[in-house]
Amino acid sequence: MDLLHSADRAIAENCLPPRKSWSQLTRLHDLTNISDVVYRGLVTAVPHGRDPTRFRFRLTRRFIPVQSGAAVSALPAEATISEITDLITFDTTSRDTNLPLIDHVVERLKAAGIESQMVPNAEGTKANLLATLPAADGSTSGGIVLSGHTDVVPVDGQDWSSDPFTPQVRDGKLYARGSADMKSFIGVILAKLPDLAAAKLKEPIHLAFSYDEEVGCVGAIDLVDTITEAGLAPRGCIVGEPSSMRVVRGHKSMNVFRVDFHGVAAHSSLTPEGVNSIAYAAEFVTFVHAVAAEFRTEGPFDENYVVPFTTVTANTISGGIAVNTIPAEASVQFEFRSLGSVDREALVERFRAEAARLERMMRAENDSARVDFTVEAAAPGCETPAEADIVSLAGQWGGEISDDKVTYGTEAGLYSNAGIPTVVCGPGDIAQAHAPDEFIELEQIAACEVFIGNLITDLSAEGDLGAAADLSTAGK
Repeated sequence: MDLLHSADRAIAENCLPPRKSWSQLTRLHDLTNISDVVYRGLVTAVPHGRDPTRFRFRLTRRFIPVQSGAAVSALPAEATISEITDLITFDTTSRDTNLPLIDHVVERLKAAGIESQMVPNAEGTKANLLATLPAADGSTSGGIVLSGHTDVVPVDGQDWSSDPFTPQVRDGKLYARGSADMKSFIGVILAKLPDLAAAKLKEPIHLAFSYDEEVGCVGAIDLVDTITEAGLAPRGCIVGEPSSMRVVRGHKSMNVFRVDFHGVAAHSSLTPEGVNSIAYAAEFVTFVHAVAAEFRTEGPFDENYVVPFTTVTANTISGGIAVNTIPAEASVQFEFRSLGSVDREALVERFRAEAARLERMMRAENDSARVDFTVEAAAPGCETPAEADIVSLAGQWGGEISDDKVTYGTEAGLYSNAGIPTVVCGPGDIAQAHAPDEFIELEQIAACEVFIGNLITDLSAEGDLGAAADLSTAGK
């Protein structure tokens, strides 16, 4: 039987059911009128609400024939689960060091004969890790970056059913802090090191693992600079954040600020002698939310986002010591997440100008008053064109190409700003990230194994995934 033709015919007949679970999608006997064939994640589902007759499908020649009616379970290799487990047992909460984990990864790379470079922070308490697997001809420029962060968010105050740093498998899911965000992606790469080391690559593969992504993409700033200064010039980057293996081309910028209002304390019965910092902080919060309302009603808008406009919100406020004392100190933290069409720097200046205006008002009451405006974290957004090679490559390797953009931030914007076309594509659901009882479905890990395996094959001299078919049912 001509499998390619049969799959084409089945798709044309609209037989692929919309958005089923991974295990259902990996059984092509859901396609009526053809023999049962399993494609390990290389046939994409119809996105919810899309017309299946107009959706583009991509598949490769790799397939696993099965007997009719046989049950199929997409489970990751034991070696992969072992690698992920090892990574998770390192508590790399952002406030703590990640060096023990980095040392572990260095040793795993050494065992595979792969050299690496640590890029430490100024204090020497944390480090990024960069490893380049050169092409067969020895070249290190060009190629693809596989990017992941090694830190996780805290578990403080969360009600977990099990130890968050001792992975448990239950009901087809791996539970642990960092299982979805994002140690499973790194674990899959480590499990593929023997294949990577043995491959005769046509172009290099760069492994880039960072620290402190969760607190503002701090480590990736130096890591991307190192890649640029070394002249590696990758032609694309995959950031393996949890996207349910969708190929995500865009996300908003992330910007966090702290504004400290320093007034003058006085007894509450002598209000003219004090400068009420809370009053001015409250006025600043009012301004923040006025800007938020402006974006919400006037745009600009991008309907590919769940929240299609730039969001602005004040999320913490503190101040005062007693009800009978004019507060000398108050602080506000706020953030905005902007669309690519919004001038990020101009927006920052709007808030900075408002803080300066309020400072002038405070100093008019007492010249010792002041306002401090601090940028606590900033990471650019990502807007990769649909026609970029990295998008089609990620789809060819097994990712589900989508026009959707995500509201959460990643390190993709830093790579993109450095001139490296970048997409987000990784295992797991972002909805599980940061939550108690964080988990990743084992089928997602298996899908990522297929993705990385296909990437290695495609970038190898003997690889043939470049000949993968791009099927369209439009007009059939």
